[in-house]
Amino acid sequence: MSTIFTKIVNGEIPCHKIAEDDNYLAFLDINPLAMGHTLVIPKAEVSYIFDLEDDVYVGLTLFAKRVAKAIEKSVECKRIGVAVIGLEVPHTHIHLVPMNALGDLDFSNPKLNPSQEELSEMAETIRKNSDQVNLNGFYRY
Repeated sequence: MSTIFTKIVNGEIPCHKIAEDDNYLAFLDINPLAMGHTLVIPKAEVSYIFDLEDDVYVGLTLFAKRVAKAIEKSVECKRIGVAVIGLEVPHTHIHLVPMNALGDLDFSNPKLNPSQEELSEMAETIRKNSDQVNLNGFYRY
């Protein structure tokens, strides 16, 4: 059975896209730890990040790096935290979370509940700022 992320890739479930190319997709988390919290996935459904083929793993990491740079330009924060947990959805995904303190990357913290309008505005801001970083090959929305 397809994961929720595969359904997003296939357009069966809507998302707030940040960037996309032929192999990877970045979209906002709908229950973020912080505004700008983004998920970066390979389009191929592979449950565990260390089961990815080497070229897919490297490509995912580079894609996430470029997305993180766009988030940094969009959200006031000290760093973009990176987390790969992989227990909640059996589809490899990287969390990119704007943070100002170590505790900001604690997934036991209460999640935000932004409106669809707020998520849409955040996605648009990140996409606009992606023009300022090297996002060659990204499809922007």
